Amino acid sequence: MFLLQQPKAKQIDDFIEVQAQLEFTYSSIGATRSPAPPDSFQVDHNRICLGQGRAVYEQAKRALQDWQHFRLNWVSLHHPDALPEPGQTVAILAHALGLWVLNASRVVYVLEETEPVQRYAFAYGTLPEHAECGEERFQVEWRADDDSVWYDLYAFSRPQQLLSKIAYPYVRRKQKQFARDSLQAMKAAVGKDKK
Repeated sequence: MFLLQQPKAKQIDDFIEVQAQLEFTYSSIGATRSPAPPDSFQVDHNRICLGQGRAVYEQAKRALQDWQHFRLNWVSLHHPDALPEPGQTVAILAHALGLWVLNASRVVYVLEETEPVQRYAFAYGTLPEHAECGEERFQVEWRADDDSVWYDLYAFSRPQQLLSKIAYPYVRRKQKQFARDSLQAMKAAVGKDKK
């Protein structure tokens, strides 16, 4: 949803309530669990090493559960005050080119594994009032072979709204900016916890 003015909290709450009743906008639900994305989608995969050891992994996991990867100066996330869980609907509000863009997504899955790599991840998928169509996975992992801890961001998308299609080169720049900023937000979140 493209808006000329910043929406009030009540408007965002109403938006989430309506979107929560609607279906995903793509058929490959859960496909971010696989390295092979569905056809006809743009794929983005970005990673950053957050440090080493169990303590860093636990800090990164808590930061991810607290959605700290969305604490950016041009994006805000509106979500339940609870850990991510399948079925949660969230709203992402971005400010760009003088417009406010309110997007709706729903958590598709949450996973926690210990083998072959210890990892915690969740993904959300797009709902009808999202500028894009697709799915995005947010993951932290602790690798036993070198004790490294990574934040991994993997997404597949394509434009859904008319304005997104018209301004697709700009949309791609903003997607890349989100990835860079999200990686740095997680690095900062873990760095703060170390002090």
